[in-house]
Amino acid sequence: MKENKLRNGWTTGTCAQAASKASVVMLVTGKKIETIEIETLSGENLRLNVLEQEIGTRYASCCVKKDAGDDIDATDGIKIYSRVEFSEKPGIEIKGGTGIGIATKPGLPIKVGDYAINPVPRKMIIKEVEMFLKNSNGFKVTISAPAGKKIAEKTFNPRLGIKGGISILGTTGIVKPKSLEAYKKTMSICLEVLKSSGYDRAFLVFGYVGENYCKNVLNISQDMIIQIGDHAGFMLSECVKKSIGKVVLVGYLGKAIKIAAGQFDTNIKYGDNRIETLYQYAEKYGVKEEVLHQIKGQTTAQAVIEILERTNYQNIFDIIVKDVVKKMEEWTGNSLSLGCILLSIDGKKIAEYHEK
Repeated sequence: MKENKLRNGWTTGTCAQAASKASVVMLVTGKKIETIEIETLSGENLRLNVLEQEIGTRYASCCVKKDAGDDIDATDGIKIYSRVEFSEKPGIEIKGGTGIGIATKPGLPIKVGDYAINPVPRKMIIKEVEMFLKNSNGFKVTISAPAGKKIAEKTFNPRLGIKGGISILGTTGIVKPKSLEAYKKTMSICLEVLKSSGYDRAFLVFGYVGENYCKNVLNISQDMIIQIGDHAGFMLSECVKKSIGKVVLVGYLGKAIKIAAGQFDTNIKYGDNRIETLYQYAEKYGVKEEVLHQIKGQTTAQAVIEILERTNYQNIFDIIVKDVVKKMEEWTGNSLSLGCILLSIDGKKIAEYHEK
């Protein structure tokens, strides 16, 4: 039986590269084209469709539609436009237009105040356009994405301090499905931005339950809050590497209990002993047999929380939160100041502990 493979796609950077090459070709030749062939930085050749071609006085423009393949990507299907103009200024000037974000914080690969067109896409755009410099003193290239402002709200850009639109990204030009590496890189960049903004502590949250608690109850700045999903171990290690002074883990007990048991990647594929672990804590610390029986039959950590609270055994959460911090200490080699806040699924605090 033939194995079904996930389909690769191409990045916004590749779209900008292709649209820029197509626009400069049309500008120089005066003829519209339907497709354009490019070579990505990874060495892969692509022939992409060219859409919405326009040739005017001293400019040409078009767009290329992003295809993220089988990856789950907020920018899948977005149209990336490039307008190339003749310029009296020598060389190649690259600017952002509508829907391209602007960096407002340090710690990114672009300077504060610059359009969020990352170094690799810039390099690839220049490569495509500079071969036509013999036809002109210079070119001005404007990259835009009219849908970018709205789509950016679904990306990490607001957290990274990129305002007003999407980023033109890509280090290889190719999108590989379910890229865990890319997700981890983004989380690591969030720490860089946090540190460059002058903060010496990070609040790591599993998801929106923890994030909402930090923002609405603790009044923590969004810049200090990083969603880590299942990747507690990775992010704690990154905090050590980047010398973040203090780290507070905030989130639902159902995730944190796995860390108390020594599981630092909380994805279910690495194990799901939530109920068993909670049962063991309850048994160890003297919970009555009839309550233990109730716990054993549950399928969610929230149900166990409600049973322990109803039967006045909530002191067990204080033990668990200390053990979570202890496991974090072991993971980081006691090199960080650590704390943890445990929440119920509805965002209510059930326990808190910080190192002295």
